[in-house]
Amino acid sequence: MFALGLTGSIATGKSTVLAIFEDLAIPVYSADAAVHELYQGAAVEPVEALFPGVTDKGVIDRQKLAKALVAAPDRISELEAVVHPLVREKMQQFLRHAADSGAALAVLEIPLLYETGADYPVDAIAVTACSDAEQRRRALARPGMSVEKLETILARQMPQAEKKRRADFVINTDVPLPATRAEVIEIIEKCRENAVGKS
Repeated sequence: MFALGLTGSIATGKSTVLAIFEDLAIPVYSADAAVHELYQGAAVEPVEALFPGVTDKGVIDRQKLAKALVAAPDRISELEAVVHPLVREKMQQFLRHAADSGAALAVLEIPLLYETGADYPVDAIAVTACSDAEQRRRALARPGMSVEKLETILARQMPQAEKKRRADFVINTDVPLPATRAEVIEIIEKCRENAVGKS
């Protein structure tokens, strides 16, 4: 099975592109969705121990956690040390299930694929990209987002230009959705060709 990593900076269209892959019957894994599940389960106790007061009714309140991290950005690595191993465990479970189901291609959406420096089990990487102005417009339109919070996030992310340079595929999300979908279809065809060569 061919595993394609999907990444990109904040507000560059990762969720939209992942939904296109899923709509085209490709098994998809979202690290963000995995974190959301963990924030209601296995990650609650260790994260609350690190950042007392960020839970509410037995789940992690993401807004409270975000405020704690904006106040102490140097502690993000402590959070990642707890959460990332749990996310990777869920990823391995997904890959085993996709392979067992006979899938030729699976997509792993990992927002910090380059930034974490981890060796992810992917055969190629696709990066979503848009103009810096469009990225900021989309990000600041999100609920709970502020200029300060956005700057904190961007400071920890590799610049878009560098991600594009390193990628095997670049998916432009500045264009109308049908054009982005056409790019995704082309990438699926290339990955399937490579999957045949790999097997």
